[in-house]
Amino acid sequence: MKKHVFVIGAIAGLMAMATVGCSKSNSNVIKIGCIGPLSGDVAVYGVENKNGVELAVAEINAAGGINGKLIQLISEDDEGNADKTVNAFKKITTKDGAKIIIGSLTSGCTKSITALSQASKVIQIAPAATAVDITDAGNYIFRACFIDPFQGTVGGKFAAENLKAKKAAILYDITNDYSVGLYENFVAEFGKNGGSVVAESYAKGEKDFNAIITKIKSANPDMIYLPDYYGTVALIAKQLRAQGVTAPIVGADGWDGLTSNAGDEVLNGFYSNHYAADSTSLYVRNFVKAFSDKYGKEPNSFAALGYDSVYLLRDAIEKAGSEDVAAVRSALEASDNDYVTGHLTFDAKHNPVKSAVIVEIVKDDNGGLKTIYNTTVNP
Repeated sequence: MKKHVFVIGAIAGLMAMATVGCSKSNSNVIKIGCIGPLSGDVAVYGVENKNGVELAVAEINAAGGINGKLIQLISEDDEGNADKTVNAFKKITTKDGAKIIIGSLTSGCTKSITALSQASKVIQIAPAATAVDITDAGNYIFRACFIDPFQGTVGGKFAAENLKAKKAAILYDITNDYSVGLYENFVAEFGKNGGSVVAESYAKGEKDFNAIITKIKSANPDMIYLPDYYGTVALIAKQLRAQGVTAPIVGADGWDGLTSNAGDEVLNGFYSNHYAADSTSLYVRNFVKAFSDKYGKEPNSFAALGYDSVYLLRDAIEKAGSEDVAAVRSALEASDNDYVTGHLTFDAKHNPVKSAVIVEIVKDDNGGLKTIYNTTVNP
């Protein structure tokens, strides 16, 4: 198994070198592009992912790089907009000449460039895009996260087995593939466990959920499933609690960032995630310390997935012995190592085979919110 090297002292001096873009060819560097929403509605995802990527790049460069070459990171903001993801891809691959890309973060933005990556033979690792068809574009597309069917199944199983729920209410975004995929797989698993479901849908951009919450409340559910991103979840949770709905709320990895963007209304909340920061794993403990020392805060799962994406590439490039994309792709397919988000291998569709955790939102010692490990669900 590959041991990650944590070298903190030299990171600051190498960060500038690691993140500078350059249009000229340089045989002494390995260019890696990073695309994500650094501004916009889901900026927490992109900023945290980029922080994790930059930390891994700095550690690797401080330890001597990969096969004697330093990583040159080229980051672009797509604002969570698929058209801007495409523009960022073209800039990174054409102007900057990178043949490896980490990104984007949301499923829609990620899917906007998978066909381009495949056609151009650019290795693309999606850190957090969980929609099933992300890797359908071809054999140059990978992801570091588990997929929506697994997350939806985890949510349904947790609701039935751990919360002992018999009736679930679901509010989901009918215009969002991520939300719909989680909803469908939750329903299937919860039904297998004897549960019944009442569901209400809405469209992206809606702010007032009171009418559908009134319907949900009348059904008297044992729990609420909210398969959406943290901004919308915060709005729904506040309106649920305002109407007196006190049942547990459950979600998925799109909730990451919620503890910084919501209040006590999200207590009694649980969600599936890629790792738990309070894990006793040495990989997790070292990562959390390095990240906290650098950024002054605890890393969320998007930071962990970005970090793991870089180390996945490091391991594959070392194993391939070069940056030849076909050789690196083959080495990635054979991945079998421990990372922050768990032990990882890839299936035939380049989806990782690894476990998920359920975390719970609780109060911290200062009256704020934090997440703690609740349980693990294996594939």
